[in-house]
Amino acid sequence: MKKIRNTQEIRQFLLSNIDSKNLVSDTVSKFGITRAAVYRHLKQLTEQNIIQHNDAPKGRRYRLIAQEYRFSYDITDGLSESAVWSTDIAPLVPKQDNISSIWEHGFTEMFNNAIDHSQGTKINVLVQVDAVNTTIIISDNGIGIFRNIKNRFNLQNEREALLELSKGKLTTDRKKHSGEGIFFTSRIFDIFIILSYGISFSHNDNARSYQDIFIEQKLDSANDCDGTSVLMRLSNNSKRKLLDVFNTFSVDDEYSFDKTLIPIELARYGDDNLISRSQAKRVMARIDLFKSVILDFKDVPYIGQAFADEIFRVFANEHPDIEILVLNANEEVAKMISRAKNVRL
Repeated sequence: MKKIRNTQEIRQFLLSNIDSKNLVSDTVSKFGITRAAVYRHLKQLTEQNIIQHNDAPKGRRYRLIAQEYRFSYDITDGLSESAVWSTDIAPLVPKQDNISSIWEHGFTEMFNNAIDHSQGTKINVLVQVDAVNTTIIISDNGIGIFRNIKNRFNLQNEREALLELSKGKLTTDRKKHSGEGIFFTSRIFDIFIILSYGISFSHNDNARSYQDIFIEQKLDSANDCDGTSVLMRLSNNSKRKLLDVFNTFSVDDEYSFDKTLIPIELARYGDDNLISRSQAKRVMARIDLFKSVILDFKDVPYIGQAFADEIFRVFANEHPDIEILVLNANEEVAKMISRAKNVRL
């Protein structure tokens, strides 16, 4: 049994680290086996069509072989996310209960967003399954999510739409949606990316951080739609449970969505520092919908006195029932926050 277990562990390690330039030497070091033994495992995985390699005599590189499935749907009154999930998508994702429920929640939420909000005519879906991960990309040819949010809420620009989207409880149709779909879906997957007309918002669970960047290229795997593309990726062996993610953003035991986390870096434009009261008000807009807010100052080098005062004295005094927590503040930022909290008038 030990030999079988070791074989499984070795192959899982190989598959999980298949992109490493030092794949063979790292495996030798971790398991104390010979290079020849590692190459035997790689040869067998290749013969099983799980991986493939280039033909270079030296510096051979391996990659996972993915099965791809493509679907296209016209947006009509009869299009149903639950029917698409049950018929086309559910048979392709891992069958473990926790993984299947995550995929059902994420897929149906994002597909329904495309139906209800995109103002487009078509939705394309790409499913990629390999030995390690499953990836699903949902693309529509509509107005674009960030552009839609900017227009509906009269925001200054589409980057400001990123900030509002990151808070949660944001919807352009309150009668049909609570605004929780994207917020929670972005946190139940290992990687979650929204790309629309060159603007990208992503959440990488492994990095425990937010990334928001302006980029020119589209997702390599996406189709030719120009509206919005949503990429979701989850390990086929994930232990994550849907309810645990919901609990993370609940203050009490009623599983209500009353806690949020704001990446403050999203409020910066280019190299601008966060110094004004108007910037602070933009950060704290709609926070009265929550009981607790975590302000993540990762990658924020400095904040001004007015910015800190508006949040940690003015807003805090006007909303004593809202808990304000601080995360990843450097020494300069922490000092400014402390100064604002201790101001006496």
